[in-house]
Amino acid sequence: MSTGDGIRVRRVYEQSEPADGARVLVDRLWPRGLSKADAQLTEWCKDVAPSSELRRWYHHQEERFEAFAERYREELAGESAQQALERLREHAADGPLTLLTAVKEVPLSHAEVLAEVLREER
Repeated sequence: MSTGDGIRVRRVYEQSEPADGARVLVDRLWPRGLSKADAQLTEWCKDVAPSSELRRWYHHQEERFEAFAERYREELAGESAQQALERLREHAADGPLTLLTAVKEVPLSHAEVLAEVLREER
């Protein structure tokens, strides 16, 4: 889990906490074995997730993370991603924002890159 400037990154499978604030799932696919009630989401924001092609190419191979992060930032410049980023900015302006992902290695995830992008804009 990372924190900073009111933006956190956590696994969606972790128990929700009052400090989470807005809980936004930023994965394109719904997490396996998790009910919508258990997720306790504010929103599911698929449009900021990496493309399926990029996600398959990266396949959470640590040696590809830097290239993945660069390509993902390029994808975030697209129109649909920019609209979704604006929603996340609104959540962050209203209070704490927790970006949720199902990936096991959160520090090497798109959610961590996304949090960095949002923090850079503040």
